[in-house]
Amino acid sequence: MLKRIIALVKKEFLIIWRDPKSRMLIIIPPIMQLFIFAYAMTMEVRNIDMAILDRSNTLESRELISKFESSKWFRKFIYVKNENELRKSIETQKAHIALEINSDFSSKIKRGKTADVQIITDGRQTNTAAIAGGYANEIINKYSDEFSKGKNTKINFETRSWYNENLEYMYYTLASLVVLLAMVITLLLTSLSIARERELGTFDQLIVSPCTPFEILAGKTIAPMGVALSLSMFMAFVAVFHFKMPFRGSVILYLISTVIAILSITGVGLFVSALSKTQQQAILGAFTFQTPASLLSGFISPIEDMPRFFQYLTFLDPLRFYMVIGKGIFLKNMPLQDVITNLIPLCIIAIITLGGAMWLFNKQLD
Repeated sequence: MLKRIIALVKKEFLIIWRDPKSRMLIIIPPIMQLFIFAYAMTMEVRNIDMAILDRSNTLESRELISKFESSKWFRKFIYVKNENELRKSIETQKAHIALEINSDFSSKIKRGKTADVQIITDGRQTNTAAIAGGYANEIINKYSDEFSKGKNTKINFETRSWYNENLEYMYYTLASLVVLLAMVITLLLTSLSIARERELGTFDQLIVSPCTPFEILAGKTIAPMGVALSLSMFMAFVAVFHFKMPFRGSVILYLISTVIAILSITGVGLFVSALSKTQQQAILGAFTFQTPASLLSGFISPIEDMPRFFQYLTFLDPLRFYMVIGKGIFLKNMPLQDVITNLIPLCIIAIITLGGAMWLFNKQLD
């Protein structure tokens, strides 16, 4: 049996590697996506254009404006003379945010009174508006603290960010991308495996061979898993050494977790492949699973913010648990107990998906 499985695994590797289209499909796109998404797909807001209406035009107001000019978040400053020009800069999207300083700003600051400053954001871009407004509030609060020292008693507080001290959004993106691309590679390879045999007309030859259904599925599983695991490790290597992303956890623990996660996704791919009669159907089936799985993994939005029904639905998604493990091992050296807590559901999902693929494959043979 072992010899037959090894022969099937060798055959799968040769099919993948000798086909130029398959070779390009599994190597080039994941590497390109890693670099493109790491640089382009970010929810961090920078290079904000701001319109400024300074009615006070004093030393104090210019000092406040200089705080914005020295900030890394803001890029261009448009000075306007009245409210109509300010409104036009927002309406034409020349500015993402506007700052309006009243004429009595300086006098109130000097007398220790509350001075009014208005921040206007473009609500059409909700994410940018919320984040840019937060940046502006932070700058204004720091400026206010400078003038309030020795005048009023205030509560001193500090904000610290654990596991990503400088709030580098790329760290979050890369840790998630390695997980997502591992799923894409595994799904693509496994979903095409049986469908390719049917389309090429070699599936009947495989059935009449001495190999049992278990041996056939084992051969179809090991080869794609080997390719997906190799590419996943390479992408993790690129994330650490090219993008300078910290890797604080155990390499062995990350490798074991990746193997189990890929195994659970392999079962889904084999199930899709067993249902499909052509490679086109297999690709569509893989895409049907891939998009909801990515959305329910917690990558786009926190699982806690989802409706209750979808929160329960995420327990069927292997990416949900692999995402926690990947980010945890990368960024904060997740302890073994927490890793095992997320590995147990992955093992259960792997058993169910691989068992379902085996059952469907046997049923079709009958």
